[in-house]
Amino acid sequence: MTRSDHDPEMLTALLAGCRQAERGCQRRLYLLYYSFAMGICLRYTHTRDEAMEAVNDGFLKVFSSLTRFDMTRHELAGSFRGWLKKIMIHTAIDHYRSQQKHQHQEELNDTAYARLDGGHTALDTLAYDELLALIRQLSPAYRTAFNLYVIDGFTHEEISQQLGISVGTSKSNLSKARAHLKELLKKIKHHAYAGYVG
Repeated sequence: MTRSDHDPEMLTALLAGCRQAERGCQRRLYLLYYSFAMGICLRYTHTRDEAMEAVNDGFLKVFSSLTRFDMTRHELAGSFRGWLKKIMIHTAIDHYRSQQKHQHQEELNDTAYARLDGGHTALDTLAYDELLALIRQLSPAYRTAFNLYVIDGFTHEEISQQLGISVGTSKSNLSKARAHLKELLKKIKHHAYAGYVG
């Protein structure tokens, strides 16, 4: 496609066509936002196949609930991207929950997690792609907590509600995710971490 999603006329026409269940418009919208959606879902899944499944399920939700999206918003492209992002995150979380339903998660008290200092760490200096590659090596519970809290800005209370875990478990998973990421950084001797570990 030669025009981007920043072209309000094209996006308005595509969304209107999708509301009428026009397959051509649905396909064009899917292609236009596929990379954006895949980038989100890859953060929450272990494999590319799982991410693809979450993306496809997410787009089915988009198409089925598009009538609830307000197309009269001032900044249509930004509003739609935000709405789409929310759907993709929730769909990826649904996939996470379905995979975790048979696994027992121990409840931890709020005091069981280690308090992290607010100082600058090597994680702050990582390039986004490098960080994503490291995050994907975490266990599903740690990866999900890290993504929701650090990247997508959810609170521990929201994570608790989304995943059906306690606030303490959310905090513990985040703390352990950060600790595991630091260990991974030590193993690869990342240049940004060299000064931090001495």
